[in-house]
Amino acid sequence: MAGHIQDRWYKTETGPDGKAKRVKTDRYGIGLRYRARYIGPDGTEKSKSFPDRQKRKGEVWLSEVEADMASGQHVDPQRARTTFRQYAERWLSAQSSDFTTRESVRSQITGHAIPYLGSRPLGSFRPEHIREWLAELERAVPASSYRRVIFASVSALLNAAVDDGYLHKNPCAVSSVKAPARNPGRLVPWTAGQVFRVRAALPEQYRAVVDLGAGCGLRQGEIFGLAVPEIRFKTGWLHVGCQVKIVDGHLVFALPKRQKERDVPLSGHVADILRAHMKAHPPVSVSLPWGRPDGPLVTKRLLFVRPDGTGAVRRTDFNTRFWKEAIVQAGVIPTPAAAREHGMHALRHFYASVLLDAGENIKALSAYLGHSDPGFTLRTYTHLMPSSDGRARSAVDGLYASAPRRDGP
Repeated sequence: MAGHIQDRWYKTETGPDGKAKRVKTDRYGIGLRYRARYIGPDGTEKSKSFPDRQKRKGEVWLSEVEADMASGQHVDPQRARTTFRQYAERWLSAQSSDFTTRESVRSQITGHAIPYLGSRPLGSFRPEHIREWLAELERAVPASSYRRVIFASVSALLNAAVDDGYLHKNPCAVSSVKAPARNPGRLVPWTAGQVFRVRAALPEQYRAVVDLGAGCGLRQGEIFGLAVPEIRFKTGWLHVGCQVKIVDGHLVFALPKRQKERDVPLSGHVADILRAHMKAHPPVSVSLPWGRPDGPLVTKRLLFVRPDGTGAVRRTDFNTRFWKEAIVQAGVIPTPAAAREHGMHALRHFYASVLLDAGENIKALSAYLGHSDPGFTLRTYTHLMPSSDGRARSAVDGLYASAPRRDGP
């Protein structure tokens, strides 16, 4: 057995007759009686105390410690007492991802995990605690897709805690804990009629945003961050290397999502629309910090600015003042309150459906949309791909049509 058990209520003394005998200590009857002690892998003494009549529990605990040290799974008892909140705060402050991603993860952990899991010591975590938390999360967050994101952030935090020696195993990673399901609903893209009705319902100075979304697959922030030099009229390409995003309440320029720049084909019709837009509404030079509110100022000649002709467009203002009203007028939704699933991202879905219907391959579409994984593109849009059964029938019919005719097999 690793270590030994100390009885703090008794001590051994040598009597006048030279014989050893047990005598009560000054701590007799006070506090926890037994202290199990051992030397940890780092060379320092570790201990855990047990009440009167629970010496056997202390011995079992020491045996478990010995087995854990032998298997390399030992957890320092002091570290195991660190609460989820304490470790989460240190973990969040050490994140090296981009500023916006860090803030998003911080919001998920502080808003949806710490209030429920914060006071629990890491060493006490069991799968049942995660299952109970997920049940609470389901009541608080209706969207399964967002619950899945929160769960992934908590699991990443607990993975780090395992690596740092605060607990044996990540309770999110066991088979009895199920991550929130992916959204089972199939994406239904807008029709061309809906796209063009929404375009007509927008103010004239913003109608070209629809063409960049539905005709080039740009995200909303990328549209509002599109600058003149990025439009390659001569070569028929459009470079997506910047977006306008909101960081801590402030507008900034930043790289596109996942720091992924890309080039997308620029059709002749969309190019003509952009030329006409730039003639009617000359681009405006706008200066914003790069990456974060205290970043260096960068100036770009933007195609779209605020209605007063100055400053970059804030997406929340645009959605409230123009987009939701336009999709109501176009008959896409009955009232602005129901516009959540019909944001400008619907234009990217329309773009994907058009390209797939035309026979474009998933890998190319994934590159044009700026996805990091073609597998994600396939999972999202596979139901929009042309059916293979019709092609199979045509291929076999073509084979038989070209074969010499016979009266039998």
